[in-house]
Amino acid sequence: MTRRSFAGVPDHVLLRNLAALVARDRATTAELLDHIAEVDDRKLYLPAGYASMFLYCLSELRMSEDVTYKRLQAARAAREFPPIFEMVKDGRLHLTAVVLLAPHLTRENAADLLAAATNRTKAEIELLIAERFPKPDQPTVLEPVAGTQRAPASNPVVRGETDATPQVAATSSKTLELVPEPVAPLDDASVAPAAVPVAPRARIAPLAPERFALQVTLSRATHDKLRRAQELLSHALPSSEIAEVLDRALDVLVASLEQRRFATTSRPSARRRSKSARHIPAHVRREVSDRDRYQCTFVSATGKRCAEKRFLEYDHVHPVARGGQPTVENTRLRCRAHNQFEAERIYGAGFMREKRADAKARAKAVVTRSSGAGASHAAGV
Repeated sequence: MTRRSFAGVPDHVLLRNLAALVARDRATTAELLDHIAEVDDRKLYLPAGYASMFLYCLSELRMSEDVTYKRLQAARAAREFPPIFEMVKDGRLHLTAVVLLAPHLTRENAADLLAAATNRTKAEIELLIAERFPKPDQPTVLEPVAGTQRAPASNPVVRGETDATPQVAATSSKTLELVPEPVAPLDDASVAPAAVPVAPRARIAPLAPERFALQVTLSRATHDKLRRAQELLSHALPSSEIAEVLDRALDVLVASLEQRRFATTSRPSARRRSKSARHIPAHVRREVSDRDRYQCTFVSATGKRCAEKRFLEYDHVHPVARGGQPTVENTRLRCRAHNQFEAERIYGAGFMREKRADAKARAKAVVTRSSGAGASHAAGV
């Protein structure tokens, strides 16, 4: 759209129109939250080919990650506490306020807490939450001189190519370098025994084509494993660069996990017929995984294939309960959400709710029995 000209528009008219647009925007936002909450509640993202409402908003509705997060959290809170819709509509609450308040709202305190947060800024609401839901003091943090301090043994930081997020850019850029040299030992005299800067949350950020920055805080045990890997690779990788060590370690990890999950192997054994229709033989898992490209196979009515590659499960096209066999032709990959969606479509939502409730009850009973047995053993019974 082209920017309109405001020449000749009196100040009071401009302000009046702006206020009207803000009011309209609030009303639209409240209505949007209501629709998001209803679509989320009905799980309409599943038949559309998405494993979650978050992914639906991101890809189908073209929202950004932060916009999606804020509106989805606010929509779910408003679904549970309906007065939020009206408060957003008339401007008594902004979306940030709803997101901040949501984790603390209960049936008992909702009316009072929402009223107390009315017409407050983000900072004021944070203060309100701190007063009503106090947290313990944070440990004292001292700002280090650039390049002179290393993390203590209890919380070492491994760094590689620069990842200067806004939160950490205030500290020296030197402290954020993902250094290419080996991880420094933790038993020398230069290790600071006191506080160090709080490391930012682990994240991966793109730097350039085919290049990414990784910043993460490690436990002492993980740090020691990384150092040991550097030592063992010292002949093959004299520089012992962290990126190269991670690359080799991930090759081994991915291969191990793919073998366990999808029966991937370079030397397949002889095919064996399973005695149970519910057991899927290794050769079937391999062929199905390769055929389905390690991705959920659900396709919506519009031809949208679910892009989920996490929480994958093997699903029988023709259910085992109705005579389905664990063959390549009758097996497919589905994400957990679409596997459940298909089960509800076949057996009914009520039946599946009962099955899940029964499974939870059995799991809880097992945990209870195990706890009781452990307590009896400890008591010498």
